[in-house]
Amino acid sequence: MRPTVRQVAELAQVSVATVSYVLSDRDRPVAAETRQRVLDAARQLGYTPDQAARSLRKRRTQRVCLVQGSLGGVPTDERLARDLHEMADVHGYSVITLAVYSEARARAAADVLRSGIADGALVNLAGEHLTHDLLAEIAAGGLPMVVVRNESVPDGCDVVRTPETEVSAEAVEHLLAEGRTRIAFMAHRHELYRDHPTGRLLGYTTALDRHGIERLIIVSGADDRVAAYHSATELLRSPDRPDAIFAASDRAAISVLSAARDIGLSVPGDVAVIGVGNIDEGLISNPQLSTVGPLRHDYTDVVRLLFDRLQADGPLPAREVVRPWTFLRRGSS
Repeated sequence: MRPTVRQVAELAQVSVATVSYVLSDRDRPVAAETRQRVLDAARQLGYTPDQAARSLRKRRTQRVCLVQGSLGGVPTDERLARDLHEMADVHGYSVITLAVYSEARARAAADVLRSGIADGALVNLAGEHLTHDLLAEIAAGGLPMVVVRNESVPDGCDVVRTPETEVSAEAVEHLLAEGRTRIAFMAHRHELYRDHPTGRLLGYTTALDRHGIERLIIVSGADDRVAAYHSATELLRSPDRPDAIFAASDRAAISVLSAARDIGLSVPGDVAVIGVGNIDEGLISNPQLSTVGPLRHDYTDVVRLLFDRLQADGPLPAREVVRPWTFLRRGSS
C-alpha cells in the first residue's frame, strides 16, 4: 500500500500540515531540524507526493505541449524537442506533441490547446496552417506560449525569430559573386503557395533582384530527401540546367549532391549547392555542404522562455529573442 502523508507526520512527530509545507516547498517558516525529520521520514517510508492531486489543487496539468509541423525527420526540430523534454523532466513536466500539417490539424490543435490539456505551449511551425488568428484564439485563453516564427504573433506571446531572409540573401550573393547566373531555388511546399515570398525564398528573390536578374527558377522538393532527389535530377538534366541550386533545407541539398553525382556532374564545378540548417550530416557529405543556419544547435534558451513563464508568480512581459544565423561556405559552393 502506498504510504500516506499522515504516516509521514506520525513518524516525524509533526502535524500533517507541517509535512505538507515541507514537501510542497511552500514559503512557510519550518525549523531546519523539523524539516530534516520530515524529509528523513518521507525517505524512510518511500513517500512521494500525489502529483495528480497536487495538480488538481493548483489547477495545473504539469504538462507542456510542443506544436510542430511533423513528428520526425527534421534534425533541428528533433533537437528542439529533445531540449524541451530534458528541461520538462527537470521541472517535473511531461510533454505532449501535436503535429500540424493541414488546416484541419491546425484547428484541432487550437481546440486541444484551448481545452486546458497543457499549462503552456512551444509552437515551432512553418507555413500558414496555424494562422495568426488561431494563435490569437489560443492566447486569449491565457495559455503561456513561446512561438518560433518570423511572422507576426499575438500580443502576450514570447517570440523567437531568425534572420533567415537576410542570411539567405547573403548566400545567393555569394553564388552571384562566383559568377553563377542561373540559380535555382528548391522550396518547401508551404513556400510555393503564399501570395508573396517570405523567409528563405524572399532572400533568394531579393538577391537576384539586386543584380537585375529577372529569371527565377523555383521548384519544389525541400520537404524530403526523395522528392529533392527527383526534383534535382529533372532540373539538372534539363537543356538549360542551372549552375547553382539553393535548397531550403540541408536534407534537400544533400539529395541534390547525390543527384548531381549520379548524373555525372561535378560539384561545385558544374553546379554549386547550398542548403539551410547547418545539420551535422553536411560535414560528412562529399563535398562538404555550404549552408545557412545557426552555428550550433542548442535550444535551451528557447525552452527556458516557456518555463520562465510557467514558474513566474505573475504575468511576464512579452519577450523577443533573435537567434543568430550565418552563411557557412564549404566545398559545395
